Amino acid sequence: MSKKYCYLFTEGNAGMRELLGGKGANLAEMTNIGLPVPQGFTITTEACTQYYEDDQKINDGIMAEIMEYIEKMEQITGKKFGDLENPLLVSVRSGARASMPGMMDTILNLGLNETVVEVLARKSGNPRWAYDCYRRFIQMYSDVVMEVGKKYFEQLIDRMKAQKGVTLDVDLTAEDLKTLAGQFKDEYQSKIGQAFPSDPKEQLMGAIKAVFRSWDNPRANVYRRDNDIPYSWGTAVNVQSMAFGNMGEDCGTGVAFTRNPATGEKKLFGEFLTNAQGEDVVAGVRTPMPISQMAEKFPEAFAQFQKVCAILEDHYRDMQDMEFTVENGKLYMLQTRNGKRTPASALKIACDLVDEGQISEEKAVSMIEPRSLDTLLHPQFDGKVLKATPVIGSALAASPGAACGKIVFTAEDAKAWAERGEKVVLVRLETSPEDIEGMKAAQGILTVRGGMTSHAAVVARGMGKCCVSGCAAIKMDEEGKCFELSGKTFREGDWLSLDGSTGKIYDGAIPTVDAVIGGEFGRVMGWCDKYRRLQVRTNADTPYDAAQARTFGAQGIGLCRTEHMFFNEDRIPAIREMICSETVEQREKALAKLEPMQRGDFEGIYEAMEGCPVTIRFLDPPLHEFLPTDEADIALLAKDLGKTVADIKNIIASLHEFNPMMGHRGCRLAVTYPEIAAMQTRAVIKAALNVQARHPDWNMVPEIMIPLVGEVKELRYVKGVVVKTADEIIAAAGSSMKYLVGTMIEIPRAALTADEIAKEADFFSFGTNDLTQMTFGFSRDDAGKFLGAYYDKKIYENDPFAKLDQTGVGRLVDMACKLGRSTNSTLHLGICGEHGGDPASVEFCHRTGLDYVSCSPFRVPIARLAAAQAAIKCNNEAAAQK
Repeated sequence: MSKKYCYLFTEGNAGMRELLGGKGANLAEMTNIGLPVPQGFTITTEACTQYYEDDQKINDGIMAEIMEYIEKMEQITGKKFGDLENPLLVSVRSGARASMPGMMDTILNLGLNETVVEVLARKSGNPRWAYDCYRRFIQMYSDVVMEVGKKYFEQLIDRMKAQKGVTLDVDLTAEDLKTLAGQFKDEYQSKIGQAFPSDPKEQLMGAIKAVFRSWDNPRANVYRRDNDIPYSWGTAVNVQSMAFGNMGEDCGTGVAFTRNPATGEKKLFGEFLTNAQGEDVVAGVRTPMPISQMAEKFPEAFAQFQKVCAILEDHYRDMQDMEFTVENGKLYMLQTRNGKRTPASALKIACDLVDEGQISEEKAVSMIEPRSLDTLLHPQFDGKVLKATPVIGSALAASPGAACGKIVFTAEDAKAWAERGEKVVLVRLETSPEDIEGMKAAQGILTVRGGMTSHAAVVARGMGKCCVSGCAAIKMDEEGKCFELSGKTFREGDWLSLDGSTGKIYDGAIPTVDAVIGGEFGRVMGWCDKYRRLQVRTNADTPYDAAQARTFGAQGIGLCRTEHMFFNEDRIPAIREMICSETVEQREKALAKLEPMQRGDFEGIYEAMEGCPVTIRFLDPPLHEFLPTDEADIALLAKDLGKTVADIKNIIASLHEFNPMMGHRGCRLAVTYPEIAAMQTRAVIKAALNVQARHPDWNMVPEIMIPLVGEVKELRYVKGVVVKTADEIIAAAGSSMKYLVGTMIEIPRAALTADEIAKEADFFSFGTNDLTQMTFGFSRDDAGKFLGAYYDKKIYENDPFAKLDQTGVGRLVDMACKLGRSTNSTLHLGICGEHGGDPASVEFCHRTGLDYVSCSPFRVPIARLAAAQAAIKCNNEAAAQK
């Protein structure tokens, strides 16, 4: 049987969303349940994908089917395209399977030409309405189909209103609108070089192609990337007979929600305009009236609309967003969909629907967008002020929240200014571990370079700090302490505002409002914990971060990065002394200074986690990162160590690497300098023993993670150092404490030889940041320079550092899990890369059989929700197969 590309509304249903798109499926469903829907047909999403496969052409087979369905539509409506007695006018609207409000294009009043408009004017006795429809159609068709900008037509309208001495479009007469329609057609011809099309079927094919093209427009591409909507889905096209809200004062159009999308209150919310068409409501040309006033204008239609609202919410069991038109007092439903809502209202609506007996707890959990929880946990800008503030730039929304402060360009200045009570935004080309204290002191961070897993992004997320990264449009002058953006020079001390949830940058200071978490949050999180299988840990390097994560429900730490502890002012001299040591004895002397500091850090983290498991990763970054680059700092280090400046510069030069991220780092440091691993083991075990002594009811089982293993013999060697050191300390303490030694799987070779490595490991933790980097062969800090071109050319749809590449990197993870457990059945499996907080990646981890995911503290609630959704989805799939 040949593929079917067109469906009448009477042929579809809500279950055909993938084929008919959300709008088409819901129009069919509303038709099925007997609601007043202007009839028409839907051209499927498969027709859209075929259009792109055929080099942006509608092939003869699809064209013939569309023509067949036009005839069917004409028979259903009793109207015909171009007919001089009863002409058919239609709207042409996009409709992807996932809601994409405002991202794609719509055309109204299609089917009008010079002859048809006169027929409508004469038969209706309302020439003003007829010519209003015609001028709207010419403008929309010119803009959407032929890409002649709206501004040219708006200028003609403004000129006409000025000539007539009126301020509103509705004050223009039929003759005025007729003149405008002629001017619009002349404008079209001057821009396109040919006459405006008069054949309705030619108009329709142009409109259908335009909707297909709009699937690939820049704003749709950005929206899809931000919302994980695959390009391969395509959009459907809905061809629907027109209902007219602009025929007079007994007509109108509106948009309404069955509940308040901002608060979740169970009360009809929306707006309505008399004598208008749909775009007037959203365009803001006229001020709409609250939906409640519709009862005064159209009491019968409003009463019917209230009944329809109740029917739709009861049918879909969710808050509905509806578009409707009233034509001569009669109600027509043009669309319904599950309404977009704020995160706070999403939680309230989910809880209310459970309490009302409409949905189950599982359904409530499944209907909440996990990433939306981010905004509940961070400060946000005052919405009214934000709308009035121009955007001066945008980049990657690396860490959510809102921040405003005075611009500073160094971590030292950020710290100093903050200490004297100034709010600051730290602006850097890129951040490094040395900037950690300045990042902590700043309200937000803006970087010119770097991606979603750059240092700035990862650290900021861990701190719950607003961060916008990779703003390549900035021309930076670090020495001059200024930068240029959008034609303006910003200097130290100027105010700047950042929105880490959208990536937008604003000039000046925008007031922020603190996040408010309602009681529904805890209730929904309780449901999540009830239904999920995956444990959720956190990536935390300080007691403060660990305690923050515990309040968000973290069940342990999956990654504690010990190197972040070495950058504090009181530790950096000792680590530098260790690096500059020439003998083992000198190194051990320097490490002895660090050991009590590390032990204290670990005790604080263990206390904050209240006996939950803590995985501590041993020193990972290349040693050159800890050495100074500034001449004054180099001179000071030389003085402290009794060396010459030349000696220190020689050491720095000797540590230089062409590709440090693939150089002398990770377990390679412990192989070269086993005394580092021994010191860190002593700190970990002694801290655990001390905390266990203070809390006899806790079961302390330290987890030591050896990073960057690619060969089993590396792990065996470093593990030998750890076990010897740990066993001696535990025996000396007269304790029977258990501990685990595992490794990060972040090198492809480790995944490929996981069966051998698992024989030496108690656990695997997938470091998917580095695993992605090494699998793709590009740097996460430099990828931003070319990923934009890859998105444009549809080579990649997502940033592989933000969303796990399940095809390549995911295959390595899956392989390593299976190989590892084939030789070690008790092997514990987790993920500690930034993907641990991405909902799609969490679902992959659930399906792959991991035991836990680990993410930054403020993403813990997201991971809990995503883990529950994954479990519910898999259970539903299994039930459906029975």
